[in-house]
Amino acid sequence: MTKTELINTLVKTSKLEKRYAKTFLESLTDVVTKEIRKGGEVPLTGLGKFKVSRRKARIGRNPQTGEEIKIPAKRVVKFAVAKALKDQIRMGGVAKPSKKVRRG
Repeated sequence: MTKTELINTLVKTSKLEKRYAKTFLESLTDVVTKEIRKGGEVPLTGLGKFKVSRRKARIGRNPQTGEEIKIPAKRVVKFAVAKALKDQIRMGGVAKPSKKVRRG
């Protein structure tokens, strides 16, 4: 799915005007990017969680020459998929919104 297709789908499913759907998607991207740069996590209930992970420096090999090379330590972005979404994919269904039961 492309960004344009995602925006069009948001328009159809939410009844938002296209410009508002585009602004929402761009704002969400900006918020996630800023939080990840600070080293934080961004949970999206029902989808998963964006988080930063650190990789240690290590020794690798150049696949063409076989020569050892040093790979520096770095920070990488990871996305952990929510259990509910994993379960829906395994079952071949479409994720349905969960209904929370309030207990008095």
